[in-house]
Amino acid sequence: MRGALMKNTARKLLKIKWRRLVSGGKTCPRCGSTEKELEKAVSALKESLSPLGIKVALEKGKLSVAEFKRNPMRSNQILINKTPLEELVSGKAGQSPCCDVCGPSRCRTVELGGRAYETISAKLIIRAGLVAASRLLA
Repeated sequence: MRGALMKNTARKLLKIKWRRLVSGGKTCPRCGSTEKELEKAVSALKESLSPLGIKVALEKGKLSVAEFKRNPMRSNQILINKTPLEELVSGKAGQSPCCDVCGPSRCRTVELGGRAYETISAKLIIRAGLVAASRLLA
């Protein structure tokens, strides 16, 4: 049975895609903090999901100032297998003022349980990753 489980999941991929504004080589503190949390979460997910035959891949992307101005909600967005993180944890996307790098634009937040998260924590990323991984195994 174990062999059948491993064979079934051997080609599963949990793809995490994250984008943030980069202007003059700088990003905002919100995205910088999320990046550190994302690295921790990806490491934990790789360790946890490897025995199940699920590979975790992280793709980081940069948004230009022009792209950011067209749609600030794309910055600091995390997609896991093309699903926004907030959907995986029964939250929603929100917005709030950020910093001088972002200018007057209201940047993306994640709202969950009556709280707005500007930095997306490793704990929240792991939670969303596990939900997405469970869908791969279903």
